[in-house]
Amino acid sequence: MRVKIEDIVGELDGQPDDWRSFLDVKTGEIVGVTVEELRAAEEERLDQFPAGQENVINMAAEILDQDRFLPLPTSYKVHEYGIMERYCLSLENDRLSEIMSKAIRGSGAFRRFKDTIERYGLAEDWYAFRAEALREIAVEWCGDNGIEYE
Repeated sequence: MRVKIEDIVGELDGQPDDWRSFLDVKTGEIVGVTVEELRAAEEERLDQFPAGQENVINMAAEILDQDRFLPLPTSYKVHEYGIMERYCLSLENDRLSEIMSKAIRGSGAFRRFKDTIERYGLAEDWYAFRAEALREIAVEWCGDNGIEYE
């Protein structure tokens, strides 16, 4: 089975902290559930969720009970702040590199970073850099797990 690397990259892009994604190694499908749903399945607490959510909890139980689901990297592994730091350091213009590095220091770093890349016309460059960083994470994950990709 071969997976599309862009499907994995897409799943890593903007993944919330409370979300977990898994690759079904039999089908190549990527499925996702919340941490809360995984806990509910683990503790068999179906009664605490609305009736319409039973299918999701059952999927979470299936993910937990079968070896065919491999967890994709979480938002902690992706480490968006680290990607931003590497981007700032990659800029060839020393002045811009310093300005961007200052923008990501302290509280509100993500908002300031976004505002600063817009102000200096770096948004397109940043998004290309970020996409490549996510692709590298996805490729490394595939290699670590023996997953063929295209």
